[in-house]
Amino acid sequence: MPSRRITQLDSARGLALLGILIMNIGGFGLPKAAYMNPAYAGVPSFSDGLVWSLLSVFAQGTFLTMFAILFGASLQLLHQYSMRWNLSRLFWLALLGFCHSVYLWDGDILLTYGMVGIGAAIIIRSSSSYDGLMRTGILLYFIGLAILLWFGWITDNSMNAYWAPDAQSLAAEAKWKLAGGEVARQARLAATLQIQFSVIVQYGWELLGLMLLGAALIENGWLKGQIAPAVYRRQGWILLAISLLIQIPVVLLQWQSNWDFVIAGYYLLAPKELGSAIQGVAYLALWYGYGQGIKMSAMAAGLSVVGRMTLTNYLLQTLVCITLFYQFGWYQQWDRLSLLALVPFIWCINIGFSLLWLRFFRQGPMEWLWRRLTDIISIR
Repeated sequence: MPSRRITQLDSARGLALLGILIMNIGGFGLPKAAYMNPAYAGVPSFSDGLVWSLLSVFAQGTFLTMFAILFGASLQLLHQYSMRWNLSRLFWLALLGFCHSVYLWDGDILLTYGMVGIGAAIIIRSSSSYDGLMRTGILLYFIGLAILLWFGWITDNSMNAYWAPDAQSLAAEAKWKLAGGEVARQARLAATLQIQFSVIVQYGWELLGLMLLGAALIENGWLKGQIAPAVYRRQGWILLAISLLIQIPVVLLQWQSNWDFVIAGYYLLAPKELGSAIQGVAYLALWYGYGQGIKMSAMAAGLSVVGRMTLTNYLLQTLVCITLFYQFGWYQQWDRLSLLALVPFIWCINIGFSLLWLRFFRQGPMEWLWRRLTDIISIR
């Protein structure tokens, strides 16, 4: 594949990775319940409520969608290698994700991507045509949304301990996060197993659908930059408008429901996730339409080096954040706006480290290790 196309994919991957931190920073600095429910501990301040609402409309789930689509695109590009090689690659990613989740941070996505990626690789191997991948991806995604709505139907508000934890639960979470050690590992292990159960039952369907969508979009040339910039721009603005027409009313209705567990956490979450998925494709289209121009070349170059070291930079974000919040004791000491202000600082670390490392090496340290481990038990 021409280097220009690789650079485009890398820059889009870098954009997605840096965007994920916009939401993840709250996962490090605030209790788990704060991610989905701004009223997890009562009525939030005006600033907290406003920041959460804006992030919900413009970022929550969106960059994860982009990342999933680009991950699926990579699987499609790599399916030219043997199935054994690809399965080995995904196995090591999942194992790395498990260690990351249990020993560092339970908000990990690598384990989930490794597990779901195995299913995506098998489907891609059996049906690599654009039409087949697109239809299957859309079907699986909507199955996931249907299961989410069904969960809302069978759930009642007595099961909302995670959604609105009491003061004792919040204190216990803060204690193990700040203390670390075996107690923290056990808590992260329990959270990891719970997350993987939800992946198997519900979220994995959505994620698998998005990966197949990415495979389809690389197959038809859309993610290779083979469409005119004006077309990307038009598609991006139309899709962005559609996503906002879905997401803005959803957020307003969530506030209107007083953050009722079933209504806000299930019935309204399903259209919210659909809107986020559409928005993720919109952001990709807008980046392909505008991001490769001369005026954006410096930004594209910076994002590209981050995208070439996605795995390393994802883990680097974790190391920086757990140091700040758990070692320095900044956990629950910052409001949402202050946490957001930290994000550009960590972005600079990602970009600076990537530029420095790639001056001397062809790939990131974790990418190198991943490739070596993959080759150990497989033959291309």
